[in-house]
Amino acid sequence: MAPFSRRAFLKTTLAASAVASSTLPLQAKQQTATDWVTLGKSDIKVTRLAFGTGTFSGQVQRDLGQDQFTKLVRYAYDRGIRFYETAESYHEMHTMLGIALQGVPRDSYRIMSKVTTRPGVDPQAKFDELRTMAKTDYFDIMLLHYQHTPTWPEDTKHWQDAIMEAEHREVIRSHGASVHGLPALRQVPTMDWLDVAMIRMNHKGTRMDAEIPDADELGNVNEVVTHVKSAHKAGMGVISMKLVGEGVFNHEDRQKALRFAFKNAGVDAVTIGYKAPNEVDEAIDNLNLALA
Repeated sequence: MAPFSRRAFLKTTLAASAVASSTLPLQAKQQTATDWVTLGKSDIKVTRLAFGTGTFSGQVQRDLGQDQFTKLVRYAYDRGIRFYETAESYHEMHTMLGIALQGVPRDSYRIMSKVTTRPGVDPQAKFDELRTMAKTDYFDIMLLHYQHTPTWPEDTKHWQDAIMEAEHREVIRSHGASVHGLPALRQVPTMDWLDVAMIRMNHKGTRMDAEIPDADELGNVNEVVTHVKSAHKAGMGVISMKLVGEGVFNHEDRQKALRFAFKNAGVDAVTIGYKAPNEVDEAIDNLNLALA
């Protein structure tokens, strides 16, 4: 028999290695707090962790003053948080956020606003007013704010149509609603109009949805999770709030709340309000730990 040449040996060894490596499972990339994720059928990408400006309706952020707020927004941006959440009812926060982000490339971050669906208001004028305050040509997401009745899908039809018109004008890119209370939340999974749903979520039910909106009682965690999963199946992106129980949770519960939101409920993104850089750092660390 002819001796086995070195070239033949190497060729055989390399081929065997290739076969072996092809049978090994690919290691999934570790998810992080600042990854960009797509919100359901909206085709909008946001960072998994958002910067909320509505702690106690924005009072906490307003009390920082513009200079400190700007520094905090830029700090979060530098840490990789590129998703900012505000609302018409967070008085002054559109203006403060617009100033804080002035000069930052618009395509490098996302803004979600929420509009109060009161009667007697011209929706297009309101959208333009909010854009002017926020110094932006468009909002990436516009939500119908604080929907809390079982009839809200019908009651807000005028505002839904207005948002679609604003999307045609290219001043809004995607849309959804934030809901409070189980009667309103139960309507979410079957509402085809929704691209994005904002739903309160934590492991304890603190400041979460119960039968009476915003009642002083614990929310029904199991039912809320069920509706989140149903909304996902319907193609919606889900963003959660109240991850720190509106500031009442200790460090351990803040960690547990984030893990519960992503691992148990399966939300896409969360918004948390901050008042200092260390809170930004902690939220990023807690979410990275939750995703590990």
